[in-house]
Amino acid sequence: MKLNYLTKTLSMMGRWIVTTLFCVSAIAFVWQGAFFSNTSALASPAATLIADAGSKAEGKVNEFAGDNKSFVRDVKDKVQDAAKSNAAKVDQATDDDNPIAGKAKRDAARIQKRAEEDATRTQEAIDNNKNVVERAVEGIKDAFGN
Repeated sequence: MKLNYLTKTLSMMGRWIVTTLFCVSAIAFVWQGAFFSNTSALASPAATLIADAGSKAEGKVNEFAGDNKSFVRDVKDKVQDAAKSNAAKVDQATDDDNPIAGKAKRDAARIQKRAEEDATRTQEAIDNNKNVVERAVEGIKDAFGN
């Protein structure tokens, strides 16, 4: 696939930005090392601060995951209610033996089933993301704790 002019320009600008950011961070690390020749005095407070920040981050991750799961459940319930409501309206508007009413009921059941499956998959993805973040925070805390 050929890149057009805009894509080439954006790609080139992105490379320059990444290169500049890398160089600035390298200079900052070298500069910081020049001012602190005795870093053993800084080790203990930094570990305490990182452990405290890690605990706060884990708390926020759990709170965020809970909020997202609650949102997913609310959306699932609204989708299921809408499907039931639509099926009921079609049922009221048609006769009992009408094939349209039967299709509406089947569609409502299918929508409810898929809403349940989607909500379950989304909640599992939220749990997986939460676990990844918690493991990363624990790894960082362990790295600075030792």
